Amino acid sequence: QVQLVESGGGLVQPGGSLRLSCAASGFVFSLWTMSWYRQPPGKERELVASISRDAGSTNYADSVKGRFTISRDNAKKTVYLHMNSLKPEDTAVYYCNAESLGGKNTYWGQGTQVTVSS
Repeated sequence: QVQLVESGGGLVQPGGSLRLSCAASGFVFSLWTMSWYRQPPGKERELVASISRDAGSTNYADSVKGRFTISRDNAKKTVYLHMNSLKPEDTAVYYCNAESLGGKNTYWGQGTQVTVSS
């Protein structure tokens, strides 16, 4: 049974930091591209960052470049999103995503709420 379990969300003040984690099970983690998406209130889900199977390549949305860092630990089957200099517009539900080679299969976590507010 495939599971992606996010954790680390919460309420943080503008300028603060959070680290999201996504623990995977039920598939060969090291063979899948991992990504973080987010869905702000009333808006569509958008890609935040992605990381290749061997962590050799990363990709970021323009809105988070220089502030967020995606990383993965294949031994722990976990992907992380380090978020710094958080802004109110980063408020969203953050979702972990796994995509197989060629995009044939994809899995989603249940999401974790991040709220940036003073």
